[in-house]
Amino acid sequence: MMINPNLVEIASLIGDPSRLTMLLSLLGGKALPAGELARSAQISPQTASTHLAKMIKGGLLVQESFGRHKYFRLATTEVATALEALLAISPSKPIRSLRESNQVQALQLARTCYDHLAGKLGVNLTDKLLEDGFLEKSGKDFLLTEAGKTKFKNFGIEVEKKRKCRRCFARQCLDWSERRYHLAGSLGASLTQRMFELNWIEYLSDGRAIRVTAVGKKGLFDEFGLTLNLE
Repeated sequence: MMINPNLVEIASLIGDPSRLTMLLSLLGGKALPAGELARSAQISPQTASTHLAKMIKGGLLVQESFGRHKYFRLATTEVATALEALLAISPSKPIRSLRESNQVQALQLARTCYDHLAGKLGVNLTDKLLEDGFLEKSGKDFLLTEAGKTKFKNFGIEVEKKRKCRRCFARQCLDWSERRYHLAGSLGASLTQRMFELNWIEYLSDGRAIRVTAVGKKGLFDEFGLTLNLE
């Protein structure tokens, strides 16, 4: 049990603009190389290396090696949750270019929040699951109903196996752009992974924004009765 957590140390790590930019670049759940993180923060590789080492030591990141290449990702889902919570209470920054405007709009429409769906797409799908009685709210979590168990199983998700893992099963995650809740936890991650497997969704070329494919629009309507209007 952590008796006296050092919040100041973590806050100072997150509070640096360059480190925060790199952390947000990793919020989509993908591991990224140091060079890409340096470019996202507009700093030199040497400076990025120093920042990355500090965040690894502070427990925010972990490093993975693939041959001679080193990649970095968020250390835990709790780190992602903390970043999303900070985004949800942060005031909006002024948009200074058309490119930045397009990037923000894409993130607001559909994105991954670490490993589950967020943005308008994530919130709308969660609302539909609640409306159809597949999910129910329970405190800070969602409950999967009997109808929901059958629905997710038929969709190709091993519900009972996911329920037994140590991670939270079906959590309510406050969406920073919609200011409502989307489905997180191992169930939300499994749903997102299944949609990627079916080619319903795909990442855009830059960042963690995603788009729904033509196959996905049909699949979401046929499977969940969800009609998309992501505009």
